[in-house]
Amino acid sequence: MDIKRTVLWVVFSLSLLMLWDGWMRQNGNPSMFSPEASQPAAPAVATGKDAAVPQSALPDAATPVAEVPGGTTAAPAQAEHITITTDLVKADISTVGGELSRLELLQHKDALDPTKNVVLMESNASHTYVAQSGLIGGPFPNHKTIFSARPGARSLDGGNAVQLVLDAVQDGVKLTKTYTFTRSDYAIDIKHTVSNMGAEAIASSVYLQLVRDDGQLEGDSKFYSTFNGPALYTDAEKFRKVTFDDIAKGKNPPPALADNGWIAMVQHYFVSAYLPQDKAPRELFTKKIDTNLFAVGAIMKLGSIAPGASATLDAKMFAGPQESKKLEQFATDFDLVKDYGWLTIIAKPIFWLMEQIHQILGNWGWTIIVLTILIKLAFFPLSAASYRSMAKMKLVTPKMTAIRERHKDDPQKMNAAMMELYKTEKINPLGGCLPIVVQIPVFISLYWVLLASVEMRNAPWLGWIHDLSAPDTLFGVLNFAGFSIPIGLLPILMAISMFIQTKLNPTPPDPIQAKVMMFMPLIFSLMFFFFPAGLVLYWVVNNVLSIGQQWFITKQSEQSKA
Repeated sequence: MDIKRTVLWVVFSLSLLMLWDGWMRQNGNPSMFSPEASQPAAPAVATGKDAAVPQSALPDAATPVAEVPGGTTAAPAQAEHITITTDLVKADISTVGGELSRLELLQHKDALDPTKNVVLMESNASHTYVAQSGLIGGPFPNHKTIFSARPGARSLDGGNAVQLVLDAVQDGVKLTKTYTFTRSDYAIDIKHTVSNMGAEAIASSVYLQLVRDDGQLEGDSKFYSTFNGPALYTDAEKFRKVTFDDIAKGKNPPPALADNGWIAMVQHYFVSAYLPQDKAPRELFTKKIDTNLFAVGAIMKLGSIAPGASATLDAKMFAGPQESKKLEQFATDFDLVKDYGWLTIIAKPIFWLMEQIHQILGNWGWTIIVLTILIKLAFFPLSAASYRSMAKMKLVTPKMTAIRERHKDDPQKMNAAMMELYKTEKINPLGGCLPIVVQIPVFISLYWVLLASVEMRNAPWLGWIHDLSAPDTLFGVLNFAGFSIPIGLLPILMAISMFIQTKLNPTPPDPIQAKVMMFMPLIFSLMFFFFPAGLVLYWVVNNVLSIGQQWFITKQSEQSKA
């Protein structure tokens, strides 16, 4: 029983440690485990259009790549923002550089103001997050150059696609950008056509980059933290996340050369990414542009373009929610941006099972409940063994207390007497904790599945639960010392269920331990007030099922003993 209490204490302490670490990272302090979170961002010095033009770190002699010394930046009066609207997004593309300067997701509501949509990308005094592209290798058009927009439709208007074509000419080189938006798709086709209008051959490269400040997202919880920053993927080096903090300190990985792969900017629930055309040689990079401003990108060499000739490079861009099916369709292993932590190998099958259940029930709340029942059934033999061991321990607790009292001044004799008691009563002191240890990876994986899945966002269950990704606020929000505490029914039910479980467990012989175990439900319930309703729903259902199972097994043990 001492071992079981030790395991419970370790789990409890780790939970507190993880919550404290998440709170520290959310408030801009270094993580105790890794430098994942960055410092809170001050307003970025450089805006999206002023961000530096990338330069290839590994140019070759045949196709030298030189950094553009500055490009041309339009006066404010010359800039025009062209809005493209589909059934999923509203995108603003600036004629300065042809950059995607604002992207609104029409199917997802803002976390703080449900009357507004999520704005994934924007460029203003407080936040910079834009998608840029252009040419390097000479004074060629880049994301600082003025483009002209060809006339055409600006919304789907009953069709399945809408295009925006932008042109810019600089020093005899013409760059044509073609954005193609498709119905019911967060993937955007982007084609760069480079035409040599001069008298000599040119060598240029196309760059694609996502530029973002390192500010935390409004509405994020202070009690848990998810990854926010760049990510890169190649077949050789696989998926890599790079923190803003590492980039700022110069610890980011060197540019990766490959003919495959993609780059992304990841945040909780949402992601943007560039995927250059397959087999096109590329250089993937991350870098710091300015104070609190960072970029992740790809550079693709076009080779020599003769006078009067042209070259084209196709790419795709994804900008939207981390819906597993859409991520899998976009690129190889792109679903890894959905942050399941280090137990992805377990978490992915769990989410797949949830999807199958949801297809039948059509409600994520009931899906969580059915999944919890299935997991309990899968672990029923282990749980039953644990509860039988606990029931035996509870029956011999008076004898254990007597032994402790009799040998309180001689620990060696007390331990020998305890072992003799275990042998006589046929009790395995590890029998109650080992089944719990086996189940811990599944519980942690399910925690990350519920936390990372955008499918839970704005998903209702029943009655007062309108968003399974948000805390339960049935009884309102309590403001205490400048801190907002959501008060909900599910955390209260969680505390009650934990209290009942504590009463069903054997009472610790040590009075201090007994009091601590009685207070644990209260402490846990305070933490769960801040957790998403979907997570608390899982724990409530799990506890209710555990109480029923434990009560039944305990009664059986008592009857057989009698």
